[in-house]
Amino acid sequence: MSKHPDRAAWFEGGDAKCDVSPSPRGHVYRLVLLGPPGVGKGTQAELLCKALGTCHLSTGDVFRAAQCQTDHSPALKAALEAMRRGELVSDDLVVSMVSERSGCLSCSGGFLLDGFPRTAAQAEALNELLEQQGVGLDAVLSYELPLSEIVDRLSGRRTCSKCKAVFHVTARPPQKEEVCDLCGGQLIQREDDRPESSRVRMQAYEESTKPLADYYQKTGLLVPIRAEGSPETILERSRDALLALAVSSKI
Repeated sequence: MSKHPDRAAWFEGGDAKCDVSPSPRGHVYRLVLLGPPGVGKGTQAELLCKALGTCHLSTGDVFRAAQCQTDHSPALKAALEAMRRGELVSDDLVVSMVSERSGCLSCSGGFLLDGFPRTAAQAEALNELLEQQGVGLDAVLSYELPLSEIVDRLSGRRTCSKCKAVFHVTARPPQKEEVCDLCGGQLIQREDDRPESSRVRMQAYEESTKPLADYYQKTGLLVPIRAEGSPETILERSRDALLALAVSSKI
């Protein structure tokens, strides 16, 4: 697999192709990542991709990239319009958007799905897409952390007002205080990262995600991962869990 996959097919959909070759690491992993805001899921996705040779398929990345483009599919255009109105993007629209990129699910390098599925209905739709591509999931890694620690993490998070890159005042501080390392934009604390807002977000996340976690628990794919410690420690914990799963199921 190329060192830095371009993810063209994921961002653009349609007939776009990526510069991807089969993973040299043996087993090709196909994973879903779950975890509440502030748990460090994005960092783990980046580290896991490097460790496993997989491609990070984030629906959030698609939406962010699309805001800088003008040529959108009907599904993506409708999803962006809903987001601009402050509405939730419907299951049907999200599934349609992923379906337009379903070839990425059979990528020879494997994948880490991040941001999809978010509901049990989306999980069922994903199963259908995977069956159409002739592949299946290896595991659903669910990163878990006590509420008090998540609130502490979110309250220290700072987001670039221009490029939306994320830093943390202690865990990942910028080189210059309140200035983005990537574009020089001002770092701000988002309103929903404040402690009082974080608790409301967590409650909403738990209520919406519990049916999804239950769904994957019943399938035997759910793998809880303690998200305590350094990113490297959590990565090692994740890899150990996948290794144990591989031994037990011979994936």
